[in-house]
Parts: sequence; structure tokens; C-alpha cells
Amino acid sequence: MAQPAWQDPVPLSLDTAPVPEYGSGSLADLLPTLVAGQEVPGFTAAIPELTPADRNCVFLIDGLGWEQIIAHPDEAPFLHSLLPTSRGGTGRPLTAGFPSTTATSLASVGTGLPPGEHGLPGYTARNPETGELMNQLRWRPWTAPKVWQPYPTVFQLADAAGVHTAQVSAPTFEQTPLTKVALSGGSFLGRLSGEDRMDVAAQRLAAGDRSLVYTYYSEVDGKGHRFGTDSDAWRGQLMYVDGLARRLAEQLPPRSALYITADHGMIDIPFDEQSRIDFDEDWELRAGVALLGGEGRARHVYAVPGAQADVLTVWREVLGEQFWVGSRDEAIAAGWFGPTIDERVYGRIGDVVAAAHDDVIITASVNEPHESAMVGVHGSLTPVEQLVPLLEVRS
Repeated sequence: MAQPAWQDPVPLSLDTAPVPEYGSGSLADLLPTLVAGQEVPGFTAAIPELTPADRNCVFLIDGLGWEQIIAHPDEAPFLHSLLPTSRGGTGRPLTAGFPSTTATSLASVGTGLPPGEHGLPGYTARNPETGELMNQLRWRPWTAPKVWQPYPTVFQLADAAGVHTAQVSAPTFEQTPLTKVALSGGSFLGRLSGEDRMDVAAQRLAAGDRSLVYTYYSEVDGKGHRFGTDSDAWRGQLMYVDGLARRLAEQLPPRSALYITADHGMIDIPFDEQSRIDFDEDWELRAGVALLGGEGRARHVYAVPGAQADVLTVWREVLGEQFWVGSRDEAIAAGWFGPTIDERVYGRIGDVVAAAHDDVIITASVNEPHESAMVGVHGSLTPVEQLVPLLEVRS
């Protein structure tokens, strides 16, 4: 029944937001499941559909979500052909976790923990110790990595248990704080070209009786942000990475399993006032807000002391039909950040959390000019952003 015109709009209920499958089918569950199959102490198989292998390789393609592979069989024939193998042959995806963004997802992959525990709950988040916004991808301003994320990585624990462990990625990532807190352990092998990364990953996989190898490619995400997923530039990257995946799959040593996954999907947002709401130009949304964190489709809103309730009310009234908008405690209770929240992480989450439901983003043209100009974006709980593949090739 249509809503009478005189009634106020009804905000989206947080109960209608899809919650990531923490504990059974999220990115945080992947490495614990693989190393449990390699008999690394302290881990159990969280994704029951996966079959153990002596040698495991994870190829993470930044920005290549489940729905993008489904929609592009011509550009990605090899990846598309593997869709039925996803998640142990069930043909189902994993969920990234919230927010569906690179820093959060890579930390979930590498630590085997959901965001509420590893403590990287977004692209930017407030540091409760300093009151400043912390960019967790670029690590600015500088924050002691082991204080921000104190847990060991799965790679470190596997290496200590005698598993031959390696990461193969761009050389520039070797010394980054994000790599240190999320992906360190064993050997880091920097290679510039994608082809070299695939070849070295296969060699490292063969180097141990039990092996865990991680390799990564970023430019699908990069072209999506700049040009959108409907662009020739993005399609060209998809065709290229499809060839890389095939190249790696054809070199697998015996007793190996290759898992091809991603950190998030992506959605293109039109450049119009209805689709791009500019926080820096909106006096209602700015009222009572001390800091705006997160990113366009997954915002952490930090209120001036005493203004939390008012900010929540206004954001619900203004955005509640297009965004799931909740208080920090409501978002935590809904399970967005995982089943538990570490005390050190609680204050990093916004007083108000807003996750996009519709094809819309909250930009900040003055304070975030680069991010506000992006065509392709991500971060929220919608399937196009949240669902990621777990394609499998075994030897």
C-alpha cells in the first residue's frame, strides 16, 4: 500500500540490512580455515565447505566482486567458468565484512578476525587517543602499528608452525604499516609485473610440503575508482587479471588449492545532486558533527560531545530512506562489525554509522576532493559491494 503523502518518511530499519557471514562465510574465516586444514595449532575450519590442501594459495584481486564476475563473462571467461567452484563447489560467494573496503578487508583476511576485533573499521576512523581521523589505508597520521592492531597475523602463526609462508605483491607494499599489521609473516617477495607475481607465487607454493602463499593485484580497483566499472579501462584490467588467474592456475604444483577472491565489489554512482550528497555543503548534516569518517557509502559520524542524539535524529530524518542509519551501539548490536567489539575499537566506530542502501554516496567536496571525484565506489552492505568470490582450482 502506498504511504499517504502527509505521513513522514519511514527510515530503513537496521534489521533489513544484510549482515556479513562472520564465523562461517566471511573473508575473516578464509585463512583460519585453510591453516586448520594444514594442522596449524589454535585454528578451526570456519568455512565448512572447503576441503583441506597441503599447499594453499590465495590470489586477492582488489575490487573484483562476485556480481562483477557474473556480469562480464566475455571479459573474464576463465574466472566466470570457475563460478560453480566458489566456496567449496557450492557456487556461493563469501561476504567481505563491514565496511566493504580495502583496509578493513585486508586486515580481516590477514588476521582472521572481524573488524570489531582487529580494529580497522573503515577507510578513516577516529583515534580515541588523539581525537584525529586516522586513514587506515595510507596510515596517516602515523600511529604505532602494533598498538593500533596488536593481534598476530595468520601468516605469522602458520610460519611459526612450520608452514612455508610467503606474500607476493608490489614492492611498494613491503614496508607499509597496513602490510605489517595485516599481512606480515614468512617471506615478502616484491614483483612489479602481474606475470612475475603469478610465477613467483607458484614457485613459493611448491617450495614447502605445507605452503601458504598470498598474492595481490590492485589495478582493477584503481581503474574502477577512476573510470567506473562500465568503462573500457576497467574492462581491460578485468581481461588482464583473468589471464593472470589462468596463468597461476596452470602452474599449480601437486596437492595445491588456489583460491581467487576479492576485498569488496564496486558500484558506479552518477554525478548528480540526487546521487551525490555533499556533506560539506549541507548545513543539516554538518550540525553537531565534529568529524566525518569512513567513506561515501559507509560513514562514521563523530558528534560534538552532547550532540550524539541530535545528530542521529537529523541523519535519520535526512538520509533514512536511502541509508541504514544507526547509533554506534545499534550498529554493533546488529552485528555489522562482528560478534564482539574490543574495548580499544569501540571509540573508533562513529557515534552514528550510515551505510548506503540506494545508489547514492555522501561526498565531502572540500575535505575529500579526491574521494569525492571517484566514479566507482564501495563500502556498504549491498550485495554488489559485499559479495566476493572464492573461486577454486585444485591440482
